[in-house]
Amino acid sequence: MPILEPSPPSCALALPCLAIAGPTASGKTAAALALAAALAARGQACEIISVDSALVYRGMDIGTAKPTAEELAQVPHHLIDLLDPLQSYSAADFVRDATALIAAIRQRHAIPLLVGGTMLYFKALMDGLDDLPTADPAVRQRLDAEAAAIGWPAMHARLAQVDPVTAARLAPNDSQRIQRALEVWERTGQPLSAFHKSKTRAVTASPISENGFFSLEPENRTWLHERIAQRFDAMLAEGFLQEMQQLRQRGDLHLDLPSMRCVGYRQAWEALDSAAAHHQSVDMPSLREKGIAATRQLAKRQITWLRSMPQRQTIACDAPQAQATLVARALAACRAI
Repeated sequence: MPILEPSPPSCALALPCLAIAGPTASGKTAAALALAAALAARGQACEIISVDSALVYRGMDIGTAKPTAEELAQVPHHLIDLLDPLQSYSAADFVRDATALIAAIRQRHAIPLLVGGTMLYFKALMDGLDDLPTADPAVRQRLDAEAAAIGWPAMHARLAQVDPVTAARLAPNDSQRIQRALEVWERTGQPLSAFHKSKTRAVTASPISENGFFSLEPENRTWLHERIAQRFDAMLAEGFLQEMQQLRQRGDLHLDLPSMRCVGYRQAWEALDSAAAHHQSVDMPSLREKGIAATRQLAKRQITWLRSMPQRQTIACDAPQAQATLVARALAACRAI
């Protein structure tokens, strides 16, 4: 029997909206496909909305662990391969697109399933967007010039003086977010963290159904670190460095673009720069070490974000029955709606 009886378009909102979040390499894609299969077996269609700031870019497949063609064919996917790497995609863009997709998917009598690890996107969708100032190219250009002279760790230290709350959750080399936080401070005289605290939108306005937000988190961080290393090794074996070389050969990309700041891509770009400067081949052991370290740092930040989301239902991704547990809980959430 299907979990949900077919609904007329006017009752589309009765369909649940589910979400699977988690740090990188925690098994989100496999869990989402397992849930989609379980729903299909009960006569209920679902469609996946990617919540990932890297998967939006075309030509960045290996280093983002983009779902394979076979995985994409199993269930409809959205917000993947949207943009050229020259373009940018903001949290506001995501909220606009995801909100429209959720409504459209429900009108098709399917369940929207949000899946990914860009926690800022989840936060914006569930809690609303802050009333932040728009970007100022002149301020950003000056900050970039200062960073080029003293380095992003020094800029991070500057941020820590005016906005210690934001600085504490950012890595010293997270240039994109450090730049934005300093820009907000310079334009408003207020720390970025103050805008986060001033949100007035109620949590109940979240499009994700009650008890429908699931988080895959490791009980043993070593398990996740091993998965990260295995996945980075697999990326290298699949031709990640060659993918990066092809992107560089375009001639119009650079490290200041959000796409090239993605974890793994930045380290590969810098490895290729170093090799070219010294007329040597790429130091693969060094690239591997730096790529894995950066990915571990990303996972740590993702887990920190998740811990600030009390509405999530945590599932130990390193437990033997993690996938089955998530599927069972998600089906129960559907029945309760």
